[in-house]
Amino acid sequence: MIFERLKSNEEISDTEFDSLYNDDIRETSEIHFTPVEVSIIAAKYLASKNGTKVLDIGSGAGKFCMIGSVCSEGIFVGVELRESFHKAANEISENYQLENVEFVLANINTISFQVYDAFYIFNSFQENISIPDRINDEIPLNRTFYNTYNAHVKVQLNNMPSGTRLATYFSYLTEVPESYKLKSTDFDGKLKLWEKVN
Repeated sequence: MIFERLKSNEEISDTEFDSLYNDDIRETSEIHFTPVEVSIIAAKYLASKNGTKVLDIGSGAGKFCMIGSVCSEGIFVGVELRESFHKAANEISENYQLENVEFVLANINTISFQVYDAFYIFNSFQENISIPDRINDEIPLNRTFYNTYNAHVKVQLNNMPSGTRLATYFSYLTEVPESYKLKSTDFDGKLKLWEKVN
């Protein structure tokens, strides 16, 4: 079983993991899903302590959260606006009886960051400024949404206490406040690991 093997630190390819999804969702995986190897490193950084609650901002079909839930001691919550992706994430996590993972169907603007300890962002709102890369027609997209969502995330992150951890992957960093210090990078600088310092 894929999740048991991940828990045992066995290598799992993205092709193998993504086979859990239906064809429509799997077609979006190469561009829009965090690779397995990146997910493991980011999750272990974010959930460095047992019970750390990690919010995945724009969790898609739940790949990062599900991997994180079996590769670390953290609790992973993914917020997603697309109902089809949210449903797929829930179905897989329930079918495999995964613990320490939850998926919320909501707009990020309705989420209070204060109940979380750490955050993951994989270029969550990029579709709004790069329409050719859109996943599907399930939600409306426009530049105003991009600016609004990023501004909300930046304010929320800035209000978190010192020591809060953040991981960004393929991000323009417009959502990262100056109060966060870059601690390390990986995957040719695509993965950036941050910590709030003031």
